[in-house]
Amino acid sequence: MDLGITGKRALVLASSRGLGKGIAVALAREGAHVLLCGRSADVLKANCDAINADGPGRADFVQADLAGESFVETVEKAVSETLGGLDILVNNSGGPTPGSIEDMSEEKLAAYFQSMVLRIITLTNRLLPGMKAQRWGRILTVASSGVIEPIPGLALSNTLRPALAGWSKTLASEVAEYGITSNLLLPGSIFTDRLKSLDAAAAERSGRSVEEVRAAAEKAIPARRYGTVEEFAAAAAFLCSVPASYVTGSLVRCDGGAARSV
Repeated sequence: MDLGITGKRALVLASSRGLGKGIAVALAREGAHVLLCGRSADVLKANCDAINADGPGRADFVQADLAGESFVETVEKAVSETLGGLDILVNNSGGPTPGSIEDMSEEKLAAYFQSMVLRIITLTNRLLPGMKAQRWGRILTVASSGVIEPIPGLALSNTLRPALAGWSKTLASEVAEYGITSNLLLPGSIFTDRLKSLDAAAAERSGRSVEEVRAAAEKAIPARRYGTVEEFAAAAAFLCSVPASYVTGSLVRCDGGAARSV
């Protein structure tokens, strides 16, 4: 299938590694010009070099920290100067530290709200006028399966990610007439460094080995395995595509059937 995004300009937040990097690679392979974003310039440069060597799309990067006060202004400027506008926005952020509700201090909640919710909404609002003017755009927000089925031990994530679900759905209804879609993509157990760290934390809490934790987790997934970054990124690329133009306001799961709700 031709996704129709050759030459489209895309910004992927938190794309130094993991799901964000995977999405950036997938979009570039479809011919998009991708602007990667993250905290480590060295890692981002290496990612861009690999993407540019592979083609057919191209990649540049902007060094910016979602938790930083100047994040929105820095990224907005980079979009204008490097891409000359934007067609595709992939909102992504790192997950918060594991813990219970009682571990969720006011300071920690406020800090993660800034980086996981406020910065994403503010940046999207800054970039929307350009999409409206060209009457085409894709806004894809990566959240978590905890939006529909809270994950034990991830109280902060379970609290903050659902805010993006309500926001994305509301946004979809407000921008659809401009040819802009807004969707939420929910990863289940995708094998990234983040998942490895969560398995390690679960092993420490339970007194089991990491291998035992992983085996039990995979047994609970109907697909009987963890997903790959490439599988998740393929779903993301489709939602950013021209053929997906009538898919908006949706909450899409990529979880191997793990969520039990309808």
